[in-house]
Amino acid sequence: MTLKNQTRVTEFILLGFGNLHSFSIIFFIVLLIIFIFTVIGNLLIIILVLTNVHLQSPMYYFLCHLSISDLMTTINVVPNLLGAIVLGGTKMTYTGCLTQLYFFSGTTITECFLLSAMSYDRYLAICNPLRYSSIMDFRFQIYLSVWPWLLGLTVNLSGVLPVSNFNFCHDNIIDHFYCDLFPLQKLSCSDTSVLKLEVFLFSLPLFILPCSLIVGSYVYIFLAIIKIPTTSGKQKAFSTCSSHLIVVGTFYGTLIAKHMIPSIGNSLLVNKIVSLLHTVFTPLFNPIVYCLRNQDIILALKKTFAQ
Repeated sequence: MTLKNQTRVTEFILLGFGNLHSFSIIFFIVLLIIFIFTVIGNLLIIILVLTNVHLQSPMYYFLCHLSISDLMTTINVVPNLLGAIVLGGTKMTYTGCLTQLYFFSGTTITECFLLSAMSYDRYLAICNPLRYSSIMDFRFQIYLSVWPWLLGLTVNLSGVLPVSNFNFCHDNIIDHFYCDLFPLQKLSCSDTSVLKLEVFLFSLPLFILPCSLIVGSYVYIFLAIIKIPTTSGKQKAFSTCSSHLIVVGTFYGTLIAKHMIPSIGNSLLVNKIVSLLHTVFTPLFNPIVYCLRNQDIILALKKTFAQ
C-alpha cells in the first residue's frame, strides 16, 4: 500500500496510567490537589515578585520567569492527565498533540537555561559582590531571561516540525499520559533516522551547556564560601544558594532519569512515574522550596496576608 493510500491520523489516544482500578479516584484527587497548589503557588510567587518592593532583585526576577515556565508545563500536561484517569484514557487531536509536544519541549529547554542564569547570578553575588550591581543591571537581566525563552520556543521546532510531516500508518494509541517525541516516533511508519540524528545533535549542547554553566558557577561559589573566615558568613552565603541547588537537583535528576529509562516493556511504567515526577511534582516543588526556605518571600507573604 502506498503512502497516498494510507489513512492520515487525526487524533491520538493517550492511555495514561491504565489498570488503576479502585485507586483511580484517589490518584485523581491527589493529582487535582497538586495541580491546584502548583498553580496557586507559582502564581503567588509571580504576584509577590511583581508587587513587592523587597523582591525587586535579579534572583527573584529569574524566579518569576521560572514560575511562568512551571505554570506552562503544568497547564500543558496535567489537565489531560486528569481526563485520562477519569475516562481510562483520553483523546487528543493531531494538532493538539503537536502543540503539547511543542510547549513541553520548549519549557524544558527554557528552564534548563533559566536555571543556569540563576546560578550565574548567584556566582556574581558571592564571588564578585562589589561589581554585582553594575554587571547584573536590568538590561543584562532582560538579556539573560529573553534568551532562554527564545531558545526554548525556536530550537524545539527542529523536532516538532518533522513530526508534523510524519505518516502514521499503524495504530494511534500512545501508552503515556502526554505526547512525547519518542512514542510518536514509534508510531510513525516514516523514516525517523534523520530526526533522531537532529534531536541528538541539538540535545547535546542544550543539555551540556547549561549543565556546565551551573557546575562551573557552583565550583567557584564553593571555593569562595570556603574562604569566608566566619561560620555565620559561610552559612549566610550558602543559604542564598541552597534553594536553587535543591531545585536544580530535582529538575535535572528527573530529566536525566526520564531519558535514561527505556519506554519499553516493564521499564515503561517506571518511565511514566519518573515523567510524572518531572512534569507534575517538580513544578509544585519549586514554589514550596522557595517559600519555605527564603526569608524574603516568607516576609512578603506575611505582609501581603496581613493587609
